Amino acid sequence: MPTGLIILIAITALVYFGLLQRVLDRMHLTDQEALFFLALMILGAYINIPLWRRPTLVINVGGGLVPIVLTGYIMSRVGTQREWSRAIVATVITAVSIYAAGRLLPAEPGTMILDPTYLYAVIGGTVAYLSGRSRRGAFIGGMLGVILSDIAHFVRLLVLKLPGRTVIGGAGAYDTVILSGMLAVALAEIVGETREKLAGGSREEAFEHRLRGIEINNDTKDGKEGDWRE
Repeated sequence: MPTGLIILIAITALVYFGLLQRVLDRMHLTDQEALFFLALMILGAYINIPLWRRPTLVINVGGGLVPIVLTGYIMSRVGTQREWSRAIVATVITAVSIYAAGRLLPAEPGTMILDPTYLYAVIGGTVAYLSGRSRRGAFIGGMLGVILSDIAHFVRLLVLKLPGRTVIGGAGAYDTVILSGMLAVALAEIVGETREKLAGGSREEAFEHRLRGIEINNDTKDGKEGDWRE
């Protein structure tokens, strides 16, 4: 069984038993929403959709399509313009880092200490955390960065008219997408928690408390004055 699937199943169990509630709150996802997307990613791992014939381009549902929808859903709910910008920057930087690593590092079997799937995931997760800054930005950069690097590989084949096959978020890239996104969130959570405790508070939490206060005020005004927004 692919490593990405094992990790997703483990995360599904943690979500089901309520052990990742704090992380989900930061992502503004409910348990039900998280379980829904996790199920789609697990089942979608076995579904590929052809997009282009020559060179061949295919997108995997679980490792390509669902992560794109998930990250867009998260940002559409809570993303500010500043956070959107950071997430985009994190995605581009992560994609460039992974693509460059794929071009520069030796590809022959046995020449790398760490399997490329895990190496690219480590690079992607670390770069996404450092450039994304927030937990949501890191998660989005980690997942979409890998997907964007796959797209860049396809564009290269297309422009140079080279034969080849690109599976966005599929094959080994499925594991890389999952591991990169989860590692980015884990780093953001561990380092973020440590820094917040040392600083005596969380800017991100303060922002989210303010956001919830605005939502409550909006709901109150909706009841009195109709559809009102800040």
